[in-house]
Amino acid sequence: MAPASCLIFDLDGTLADTSPDLLGATNAVLAARGRPQLDLDHLRHMVGFGATALILQAMEASGAPVTQEELPPLIEIFLAHYRAHIADGTKLFPHVRETLGGLKAAGARLGVLTNKPQELTDLLLPRLELTGAFASVYGAGRKPYTKPDPRIFHDVVTDALEGSEGGRAVMIGDSITDLNTARAAGVPCILMSYGFTPIPAADLGADMVLDDFSELPRALRDLRLL
Repeated sequence: MAPASCLIFDLDGTLADTSPDLLGATNAVLAARGRPQLDLDHLRHMVGFGATALILQAMEASGAPVTQEELPPLIEIFLAHYRAHIADGTKLFPHVRETLGGLKAAGARLGVLTNKPQELTDLLLPRLELTGAFASVYGAGRKPYTKPDPRIFHDVVTDALEGSEGGRAVMIGDSITDLNTARAAGVPCILMSYGFTPIPAADLGADMVLDDFSELPRALRDLRLL
């Protein structure tokens, strides 16, 4: 039997539209500092680089930047609000659930690699009823390094394949961070065009860009990964 392919997925902007709840947490930070609120159009271009980067961009966009010394209490406000409202408005993108089920049934091994903190990732996946889909889940904090460091990619693949060798892997995401992770790890990259990125996915140079998650099985067959 041929070694299983290992499909590694980003979370925010790839599997789930988390922007409504990230917006709520961001606006809680802005409200605490008397800043004007942001809307979803502004936020979608700020997501994907972690909570610290999101807060820094939001504070600058709402009036004036903040210093590194001012960040810790703002991060605490953000995390407390997000933790309490993590799945109020978050939804899977169309066709994600059934497509993941089909890929798993076809023998692929699935993993999640996100820069969302591990604690919040572990909180969100059950709320999305995705816990059983993935053989391994790596969020920020599980290792001392994060995307785009290739070591974290190899870690999640090794876990998903349960230490077996020879399987081909791919990074499936929505942003330059996912592309840089794939390039550093020496694997193909498929990007979703509907995700969170200030630069359109089609302009980033991925191996494939898809407009709908249901197109993924065909794309994987074209790359001989399924």
